[in-house]
Parts: sequence; C-alpha cells; structure tokens
Amino acid sequence: MADDTVKVYQSQDTKQVKGILKRSRDDENVASKNSESSHSLPRKHKREHEDKDHKDRQTRRSKKSIDSGKAKERRNPEKQSKKTHSSPSKKAKKKIPDEFFAEIEPVQDPKVDRSRICPYLDTINRSLLDFDFEKLCSVSLSHINVYACLVCGRYFQGRGPKSHAYTHSVQEGHHVFLNLETHKFYCLPDNYEIIDSSLEDIIYVLNPMFTKHHIDNLDINPKLSRAYDGTTYLPGIVGLNNIKANDYCNVILQALSHVSPLRDYFLQEQNYKTIQRPPGDQMSLLTQRFGELLRKLWNPRNFKAHVSPHEMLQAVVLCSRKKFQITEQGDSLEFMSWFLNALHTALNGTKKLKSSIINKTFRGKMRVFSRRVPPIEMKEEEQLKLLETDEYQEKMEEIPWLYLTCDLPPPPLYPDELQENIIPQVPFSTILAKFNGITEKEYRTSKDSTLKRFQLTKLPPYIIVYIKRFNKNFFVSEKNPTIVNFPIKNIEFGDLLDPEMRAMHKYTMYDLMANIIHDGEPGPGKGTYRIHVLHKGTGKWYELQDLHVTDILPQMITLSESYIQIFELRKDIPNPFYGKPVYETEAENVPMESSAS
Repeated sequence: MADDTVKVYQSQDTKQVKGILKRSRDDENVASKNSESSHSLPRKHKREHEDKDHKDRQTRRSKKSIDSGKAKERRNPEKQSKKTHSSPSKKAKKKIPDEFFAEIEPVQDPKVDRSRICPYLDTINRSLLDFDFEKLCSVSLSHINVYACLVCGRYFQGRGPKSHAYTHSVQEGHHVFLNLETHKFYCLPDNYEIIDSSLEDIIYVLNPMFTKHHIDNLDINPKLSRAYDGTTYLPGIVGLNNIKANDYCNVILQALSHVSPLRDYFLQEQNYKTIQRPPGDQMSLLTQRFGELLRKLWNPRNFKAHVSPHEMLQAVVLCSRKKFQITEQGDSLEFMSWFLNALHTALNGTKKLKSSIINKTFRGKMRVFSRRVPPIEMKEEEQLKLLETDEYQEKMEEIPWLYLTCDLPPPPLYPDELQENIIPQVPFSTILAKFNGITEKEYRTSKDSTLKRFQLTKLPPYIIVYIKRFNKNFFVSEKNPTIVNFPIKNIEFGDLLDPEMRAMHKYTMYDLMANIIHDGEPGPGKGTYRIHVLHKGTGKWYELQDLHVTDILPQMITLSESYIQIFELRKDIPNPFYGKPVYETEAENVPMESSAS
C-alpha cells in the first residue's frame, strides 16, 4: 500500500515537471518572435512591446509561484497543516503586480476626518462659559497648560491619560475642551483636535480682537448688541461685578475706559506687548490685565451683559503690594493716582510729556509761586527785615500735574432763619479760581506758613478735577456736602492760562464726559461710589453702580455730590486768542468800564 502511494506521488511530480518545461519553451518561442518583430518596429512601438512583454512575464511568474505552492502542499500536507496551526499569522508572501498598487488611493489620517465632524459639539453650554476669572486648574490650582471644559465651564490642567481634564471627561462625560493659551479645541478622551468654524465665537469672547476700522467707529456707533442670554447692551456701557468692596476701583476703571486715546491704545495689544521691563518687575502684568478688561468692556459679542474685573483687581493687589484690597473699601482718588502713575511706569514713561500715553492724555503744566510769611507774633520791624531776606522772597517753579485739586468752602455750622442754607452750593468757576494765578492760598505748618498761588501753563487733552470733600484730623474724618454747580458743556479753561500761554493753545473749551460720586458717610468701609458716563455714540448719559446700569437725564448730574470729574477737549470750537500778541489779549480781557476810564 505504501509503495502504491509513492508511485502516485512520483507520477504527479513528473507531470508537473513536464508542464513547467513546456511552458518555458513556449515563453522562449514567444520571446524570440517578439524580438524579431521588435527589430522591424520603430522606437516608440518598440518600447510599448517591451513594456507589454515585461507585464506578461510578471503575470506568468506569479502564476508559476502559485502553482509551485500548491504542489508543495500536495507533497507534504501534514507539515503544511502544522505550520498553519503553529503560526497562523505567517502567510505565504505573494508578489503582487504594480498595476494593483496604482489603483489604490492613500487613506487619510482618521484624526483629521474626526476633527471636522465631532459628535459632541452640541453638548457645549455657552451660558456657563465665563473667562473673566483667573485661569487656574480647579483641582491642582496650577496655571500651566489649563483647559476649559466647554460643557460645565470649569478649568482643568492637561489632557494626557493621567491629567485632571482627562479624568473629568471620563467621569462626567464632558468631551469638548479649550486650551486657554493656544486657543485650540480638543475632544477628550479620544484626544483629537476639533476644527470647526462654529466655535469662533468662543475664541472671540476669550480674547476679543479689534481692527483699526472698528476702533475708529466706537464713538459713532449707536447700535445695541445682544448677548447670548438675550439681554441687550451698549458696548462700553457694561456693569462691573462688585466682588466685595471694590466699587471704588470699578468707577475709576469705567471712567478710564471712556477716555478715547487711552482706550484706543489698550484695545490693540501690539501697542504695549513688546515693551520690555527689568527682570522680576511685575508692572507689565498691570498693562496686560487692563488691556484685557477694556477689550471685554467694548466687546460687541459678549455672552453676558456684565464683566467681572477679577483678574484686573488681582493684578492691582499684587502690583500695589496689598495697598489696595478687594475686600476693603478704599479711596477712589488714591487708587486713580496710583493706577495712572503705575501704568506710566509700566510703559517705560519718563518725565517728558510725550513719553507715554498717560502723559499725552492727562499731564499738564503749571507755575507755582510761593513765599514764606513771617510769624504773626513777631514785631513789625522784625517782619520787615525778614521779608527783605532771600528766604522770604517769592519763588517760582514749573511743575507737571496729573489732576487739579479744588477746595470747597467750609459748610455753615448753623442754618439761617429760612432754612435755605442747609445744603450749601458753590459755582464751578469759584473753585477753579485757585488756578488763575491771582488767588493765594495759605499752607500752614508747625513752624511757619507759606502763601502759594497757581497758574496753568499747559492744558492736556483730558483734565481730571478732584473736588476735595474729606477732611481728616486726629480724631475723625468729615465730609463736606457742598454741591458744585457745574456746566456739562462748553467749560472755558483758557481763562486760567497765562496770556502768553493762552495764545499758544489752539483749543481751550472742554466738555464733561465722566462724573464720579461718593454717597454716604466718610471713613473706611463706609459709603458707596457710582459714576455718570457719556456714551458718545448715542449722546446719552448713563449711571453705573457695579452691575446696575440705567440712563439718566443730564439735569440730574449736577445735583449729586461730585468727587472726581473728567473733562474732554473740544476741537470744534477754536480759541479766539490763538496766535494773537499778548497786548491784544490783555486789552480784550480788560472790562469796558475800566478801559474807558
């Protein structure tokens, strides 16, 4: 029986050998015929025949290899079955022709396809997104590589398999995250980038961008904007959140946000981003946070109609070394003075008037004339001798100023019979007469007293007037309730200038654009602040107190206890004394009766 099986296998092998030999002979005959015909054909047809012959040879070789593989399987089927059972992954390598590869198109990266059609975009909850607070991880409190969950609005660190964002996505089923630094969207835990144009509004709320054309139209645009929650608001007239007792900071930030040169400068980040500060200096953080706050206040595509100054106030606490706190009520004037000088320093400003945007906008100049007064207890002869010495001669110096301090007359202790002078009133021109160069004010010290008079020599584009209402002594601080009757438009500051300097100013007329009021009792932790602001696009006045925004009539503004006022220069009414000689201006200023006499 075994011999018969051997004979059968031998007969099958001889048949296969004979078939292979026959095919090789046929190939040689075909090749010889093709060679003969190729000698007679031109070069172009010759190449086509050679390519065709090459393809025919490859197909025949592949058939031979397949036939030989089948023959081996017939010879030893036991070994072949063992190989397949032992290593099923190892398969016989087949040579595939080049034509097969030419028809196959390359497959794209599946991540790119998935990023375009993320199935979780409908889970984003824009009403919970708030980018006003500090960008810290809610678990590790780290500010490095922070991602915002666009479903619940919380911040988490990282997106790797062991990160807090990855854990949150698995536990809560929240999949869409935003990198707060690179502004890229990711889907977790699949960890692929999401590219979708419907998410651009989220990036714009995180970091609003303003073009020059948009900035030029801010003061002439009267259109209302609609927030995501459906409320309407005017860009720029947006309430600021009072975290605890920071309303004294909010009113100053609101007022400065409507000063056009300052606002336009900080709306474009490239104006101050490249300014270099010494190593370890933290003042650059102040300019960065102030620019971010202004862009949020003037953003026409906000998700909500209010802004939280949390990051801005944290920078204030850090840069002022805890002089100004969020949790304690402070003085608006002290904060404004520090804040403007800190911005000037952070912008590498110097004593020159054009060294920074702060100096260009608010800095003016004045002459201070001072002379010492001898003590009253001395005899007249001794007083006359002292007045002849150099120490008691009048001295003059020119100094820059950031704001004008106006003094109020002391209120009456008792009302009159008709009960009319309970709340005294004073004209605005009376308190400004301090700076006309004629009125003298006495400044007393423990040793002697000095008489000073002030005269303005340069008017800035914006004038800040501080009305001194609080008087502090060793025992108690008192508030002067006197109401200042001030006009809202066409205030002439040129009368305070020296005649020579007045002829050098092209414009001297100003309009009120911001009015800060203090309500309540004086003292730390007492009283509140609110502000009246003019929106130039609509021409209407608005009252802002933290998150409350209401419109107000201009006639009601003068009835309040004003504390700080900001006036804007008008460039549509020229100065009538501009470019005239000094003697002409003096002659025009003299009254008619005295000149006639």
